Amino acid sequence: MLADVDTPPALDPEPQMATTIATEPTASLAGLTTTKAPFIEEARAHGELYIEQPYELYNEANHEAWRKLFARMTDRWQRYANPRFLQGVETLCLDPNAVPRLEDVNRFMAPRTGFQARAVSGYVPAFLFFDSLRKREFPTTITIRDAAKLDYLPEPDIFHDIAGHVPMHTDPAFADALVRFGDAAHTAVDIVRGIADPAEQVRRTTSIMKAMARFFWFTVEFGLMRAPDGKGVKAYGSGLLSSYGELAHSVESPDVQRYPIQMEWVINQYFEIDHYQPLLFIVESFEHLFELVGTLEEWMKAGKLDNVSPGEPELSEADVRSFIEASA
Repeated sequence: MLADVDTPPALDPEPQMATTIATEPTASLAGLTTTKAPFIEEARAHGELYIEQPYELYNEANHEAWRKLFARMTDRWQRYANPRFLQGVETLCLDPNAVPRLEDVNRFMAPRTGFQARAVSGYVPAFLFFDSLRKREFPTTITIRDAAKLDYLPEPDIFHDIAGHVPMHTDPAFADALVRFGDAAHTAVDIVRGIADPAEQVRRTTSIMKAMARFFWFTVEFGLMRAPDGKGVKAYGSGLLSSYGELAHSVESPDVQRYPIQMEWVINQYFEIDHYQPLLFIVESFEHLFELVGTLEEWMKAGKLDNVSPGEPELSEADVRSFIEASA
């Protein structure tokens, strides 16, 4: 599904074996623009998920896109982002004028929380994604959107991943919450392993995954947090923090419904990715988020995720299969 807004898909990518693909002169000229990068197309054609970041392939248009995105977000971050995100941006020492090197990002991030950004060529099935979080690895897209279409995002790009997600990964409490998501995915696999009937296995796996995807969407991707002074809210979700238009809209618009997070509501609430979100949920702190992920896992064990409401997100066969195959 394509969206004319900065909204990412429900789940991010992840993969398996680092390789280096030979670069051609034509690839260098083409750069690493989202959906237009020969290097990425070749990696996918070879089935390579974990890749190197061929930094020399970024062309001037790619760096210009980063400059424009970073420049227009700076003031909005100061106004609408939660303080720990701002601390994370400072910790990472992101260059506002050039696409970041992942090795530099990791040099500043890993000592704080153990997390590292790992370059990927594209989509990663759901279980592998959550498992990577458990290992404190964040699958990171290395392409960047077209500089002429900054608000048109057909799939995640390096600005969404590095400027939207990764500053939060420098915060120990938030990082621990991500790891706990990975633990919950392994609990789901243990539950799936105990289901003998194949049809029931698929049905329950789909319901559990739908609940996890919704929770992840309304927290890590589009979450709001109570402001430190208790007055109003600030954004911590990466989908908000990487979107020029939706960041302000999420905090200020009277068209957005904002409610304290409730587990039974979130796991049954469908969402759509092709427009600004009309409903958002508020956590008190990242410590609160960590506790909520633990509650999600306990509800999973108690069977409370086995029959969540139908609707979005629609899960791919590969996503469902990734959990079932991990249980084998």
